[in-house]
Amino acid sequence: MNETLEDNYDKAGYHAKQTFGVRPALLLVDFAQAYFDPASPLFGGEGCVAARDHAIKLAVAARKFAVPVIFTEVKYQPGGADGGAFFAKVPALSCFEAGRETQKLVDGLALESNDMMITKQYPSAFFGTSLAATLQFHKIDTLIICGLTTSGCVRATCIDSISSGFVTLIASEACGDRASGPHDANLFDMSAKYADLISTSDAIAYMQSH
Repeated sequence: MNETLEDNYDKAGYHAKQTFGVRPALLLVDFAQAYFDPASPLFGGEGCVAARDHAIKLAVAARKFAVPVIFTEVKYQPGGADGGAFFAKVPALSCFEAGRETQKLVDGLALESNDMMITKQYPSAFFGTSLAATLQFHKIDTLIICGLTTSGCVRATCIDSISSGFVTLIASEACGDRASGPHDANLFDMSAKYADLISTSDAIAYMQSH
């Protein structure tokens, strides 16, 4: 009898649930105008729009319940000399050169007075940044991640989050990609190995309880 994927993953113990911590933070990954401008090579369509709308709800709730709100942005100097092999691999990253409209935060999300911004040049919000040290200083033990794109910087950040010792939660409705295939596949894989998937309403309820 052929073994199903679900049976195979169950046998391995994948998709096990974690115990949430007591000090969460909300991380909003790369909600840049590049993913919302139809003229941009990174335009992500309705999946990104839906993710932004859910992210707005999460940010409002996090501020209300005194949960730290941390944004990330990708920013390169003009010409991308600080982008290294990643910039060379993906020409569309020129959208994130400093000064371009496509580099800026999308309308509807804005950095408020107590929020933080992490600037990065590579997929993970942890790589080459102060994020881990900042979370440790604030005694954060659980990271709620949302953002763009699911198959790119969200996944890279998710893996580095659990690798850095944080309970990692993916607010799946607030993540988006240009197509459902890579979006769904990467949510499945993150759930199996690196994170728990939670809805927007469950993320808000969790933030309220802490």
